[in-house]
Amino acid sequence: MRPLPPFPARTMAPGGISRRGAVLAASAAMLADAGALAQERSMSHVVLLGDSVFDNGAYVGGGPDVVTQLRQQIPGGWRASLAAVDGGRLGDIPRQLRTMPADASHLVISIGGNDALSHAGIFEQPVDTVAEALMEVARVRQWFEAAYGEMLDQVLRLDRPTAVCTIYDTRYPEPRRTLAITALAVLNDGITRQAFRRGLPVVDLRLICNEEADFANPIEPSVQGGGKIAKAIATLLAQHDVGRHRSEIFV
Repeated sequence: MRPLPPFPARTMAPGGISRRGAVLAASAAMLADAGALAQERSMSHVVLLGDSVFDNGAYVGGGPDVVTQLRQQIPGGWRASLAAVDGGRLGDIPRQLRTMPADASHLVISIGGNDALSHAGIFEQPVDTVAEALMEVARVRQWFEAAYGEMLDQVLRLDRPTAVCTIYDTRYPEPRRTLAITALAVLNDGITRQAFRRGLPVVDLRLICNEEADFANPIEPSVQGGGKIAKAIATLLAQHDVGRHRSEIFV
């Protein structure tokens, strides 16, 4: 009988692992990475913080509020929760952070409109010159921007991707509408400055809610307006690259 051929030597990869074993190990690592990525995406959870711009359920006559419409528009694998509270002000954000879901992965903030309303009395103050009037507006702006920046710093300590919203133009009758829009432009400058300094994306509600039908009353979003806000947030979640730490504006 012929002698049996020698058993082929097993080719070894560095470290004493066979080539087949190395391939299997690499494949397992790739599958693990893919699984981790899928799990990360499945765990994506955006939380809305702020005021009645998001918590508008009381103003839509039984129609869908902002977070309900957002759930219908966000990418697959995402969840959305509402931590915003009607009437919320800048000082209320820390409380909302404490009560929001622990697994929140992304935050979107719309706050400041009620703080602006609390200073509406400056429109009734008598002044002798336009310069005095502008100084009153500047005083409010300085306070607002400082408070907004402090609020953002508290939020960013949580190390979650965060976006902010501007304050939309109100729908008061004239001449109050023009006065409010002019004053809000000053406060919105504070919002965008603070966001840009931190490389945060901005949802510009002034350009999104730009029709009368977007409002249920002079200062609350309707179903239509809420749908447009939800669409802009969904676009932000799908398109913004948080790793670049670069501000973008979504409308």
